[in-house]
Amino acid sequence: MLETEKAAVAELTSRINNNINALHIKDKQAELNHLKLKQADPATYSDFNKLKSINIKVKKIEDKINPWFQVKQQAEDLQVLIEMAVEEGNAGYTEEIKKSFNALQSRVERLELLRLFVDEDDYNNAFLSIQPGAGGTESCDWANMLLRMYLRWAEKKNYTCIVNEYQPGDEAGLKSATLFIQGAYAFGNLKCETGVHRLVRISPFDANKRRHTSFCSIHATAEIDDRVEVEIDNTDLRVDTFRASGAGGQHVNTTDSAVRITHNPTNIVVACQAERSQHQNKEKALKMLRSRLYEYYQAQKEAEIKDKTADKKKIEWGSQIRSYVFHPYNMIKDHRTDYETAKVDEVMDGALDQFIYAYLKDVN
Repeated sequence: MLETEKAAVAELTSRINNNINALHIKDKQAELNHLKLKQADPATYSDFNKLKSINIKVKKIEDKINPWFQVKQQAEDLQVLIEMAVEEGNAGYTEEIKKSFNALQSRVERLELLRLFVDEDDYNNAFLSIQPGAGGTESCDWANMLLRMYLRWAEKKNYTCIVNEYQPGDEAGLKSATLFIQGAYAFGNLKCETGVHRLVRISPFDANKRRHTSFCSIHATAEIDDRVEVEIDNTDLRVDTFRASGAGGQHVNTTDSAVRITHNPTNIVVACQAERSQHQNKEKALKMLRSRLYEYYQAQKEAEIKDKTADKKKIEWGSQIRSYVFHPYNMIKDHRTDYETAKVDEVMDGALDQFIYAYLKDVN
């Protein structure tokens, strides 16, 4: 009695310990203790930027190691519960033990997936840009459908999501949108979404009910730390202001407070209309530009040394990373991993993790 459960918990405990060793969590704990000493040092409080930097590092390490310590403790508690049940010969604990074990196993599996986030920027918040391709109203509507999908995904992940910029289409959908998504590993997840997304469906805008193919480009960029230096020459910038537009009511400003910034040397364009103040919108737009330029320069360096970017596809029409087919059958397929599902409604309602994890496992 309970011998099977006892063996399963022992195996899971060993798995947890192997992960702790592989992740060098004890070394990270020592680093965390050192940072907390700096945090408590009165001299640190005189330097706001230094304190902010330490706080970011502390949270990042805590988010990585604390969950592993928690599951280790839960496994030990479960072992004790099983020992008690065996000693007392009480089979009444069986269901409680099975339920606790299944919950613990699921949590360990989720934590193991976090090990797939290996890049330094993976932990960061993310900017997500949505841009419809050629195709007029049909593509604009497709872009709006993807916007909703990512908003629902962020909600399911308990991320904070801010619409930094939204330009509606002439008839339906949107011409462009930028989301700022805040939460642990937001960029690590969303970098998998960068590329061209293709839709095949019967167009609701076609009176003849013909099948249409639409494209939309998605681009994720990590929010970079203020300590990372990115040189921006003000003479290279063209700053345009325009009236914010949106769904109506309180979301529409009556002044030209929205800001669009074009970086002339790279032709990178960012925009923000989330705030009512032109100054605040410009500040946020510059932050987005810093992140985009940082990514741009990093990609240039990687290309020069022929690093891992050699296997990456260019972001251009016709090189879609994923197809969403609504007619003549239901299927969503990622062309990089060949992962597919027929549950299109669930995916369009934000169930993206299956595609994200399939991609991360494939590239790591």
